[in-house]
Amino acid sequence: MPPPGAPILGQSGTLVDIPPFTNRRHALHISTEHEFAVPQKRIHDEQTLQTWLASDAFVRLLEFLQVLNEAARGKTVSDPCVVTEAEQRILDALEDLDKMIDDVPPMESPQRFGNKAFRTWVDLVENAAEGTMRAILPPEFAHAAPELRAYWVGAFGHGTRLDYGSGHELAFVAWLCCLDLLDMFKMEDYQALVTRIFARYLDIVRRLQMVYSLEPAGSHGVWGLDDHQFLPYFWGSSQLINHARIKPKSVLQPDIVAHFRKEFLYLACIAYIHEVKHGPFHEHSPILYDITAVPHWQKVNKGMLKMYIAEVLRKLPVVQHLPFGSLLPFDMPAGGGIELPDASDRKP
Repeated sequence: MPPPGAPILGQSGTLVDIPPFTNRRHALHISTEHEFAVPQKRIHDEQTLQTWLASDAFVRLLEFLQVLNEAARGKTVSDPCVVTEAEQRILDALEDLDKMIDDVPPMESPQRFGNKAFRTWVDLVENAAEGTMRAILPPEFAHAAPELRAYWVGAFGHGTRLDYGSGHELAFVAWLCCLDLLDMFKMEDYQALVTRIFARYLDIVRRLQMVYSLEPAGSHGVWGLDDHQFLPYFWGSSQLINHARIKPKSVLQPDIVAHFRKEFLYLACIAYIHEVKHGPFHEHSPILYDITAVPHWQKVNKGMLKMYIAEVLRKLPVVQHLPFGSLLPFDMPAGGGIELPDASDRKP
């Protein structure tokens, strides 16, 4: 996987470009009479992968990532931001998951690949999921709970394989995207989605990895960006754009990483890697090491989005696990017959 700044290639060897921002979300409104559907996995082969890449679901999700990227620009985790009642309900639900980890201690018997107690934890999450969704959703959209549940239960790891990776992270962001499609958030609420909710999500999945010794799902080994996460590098590099002191090469300075890890998602990732991996940084994380040579965070940020498209959204082994319902419609081509507004209104 090439570092940002180098050409990003797709599976066919062609250059990966960032699609034009269409402001698609601005034209969408989901009625309270909308018929929701339990999401199903639809990506099975190269043909269905191409259908996904040309779908309205792809546009909705990608542009949601871009809008949150803009909301995080120059913001630290502790910067003041709007936290709505809906966002607080999400934070409360995440807090409940954290407490569930306390209720399910790891098994003490030696286990080579993951701790089987994680299956018990996943069962608890799945059993509580529909009630959790109804507690988060506004009453007029309570009937959306079965559709939202599918993304929530897929966001924290696989109970059978005992692993966690970027596909689970994608499920969590797809869940947030679906909530946004129900008009649960306004533009001024997006900062908290990154710096409060996603940051809390990262705390929980890292704790799950440590407590239950979860395997990396679909890791590229040393030639992957990270064994488990991807989006904190994208949104985290946006946080650091135009920072007066922290540059991409600052990642190599342990004192800066330690001092700022609680404020910047990117540096929190680097600090976590140093906790779980041993040896020289350039050996166990060569892609991240190469990125330190990029002069500006703006360039890193753009490269991260291209890399995310190439290595997550266009990768069959990752997106084949993403289910599709009515809010992320697989069969609707991009555009879907809705006249798009002027993209300049909301362009990242």
